[in-house]
Amino acid sequence: MSETPRNYLVREADVRTYSPANHSGTVNRRLIGRETVGASQLEVVLGTVETGQGAHPHHHDGIEQVCYLLSGTARAEVDGQVLEMGPGDSCFFPAGMEHVFVATSAEPVRVLVIYAPPYAEKV
Repeated sequence: MSETPRNYLVREADVRTYSPANHSGTVNRRLIGRETVGASQLEVVLGTVETGQGAHPHHHDGIEQVCYLLSGTARAEVDGQVLEMGPGDSCFFPAGMEHVFVATSAEPVRVLVIYAPPYAEKV
């Protein structure tokens, strides 16, 4: 018996939302992951963050993280650096290093977040 072919196209509107731990005013959609396309080495999440809200100080043991800003402005903090971000900017959070991410624009921030290996936070 053959297995049903996997679909490798993911549409934002088809992915359920969740609010991540250690964040406020944030709604995420796991676009690329085990449950959507079977990815096992990385995860891509689309986040929408309200003004003045975002990730409280936290870290991910054994997981590297990249944030790529699609729209709005944000401030990230990592390793004593304050990073003012605009559309097209990206930042890196090393595994195990405490970091913060806060939306600073009047409109909500849209950010792609890439984890390697997958964070796979329970939703």
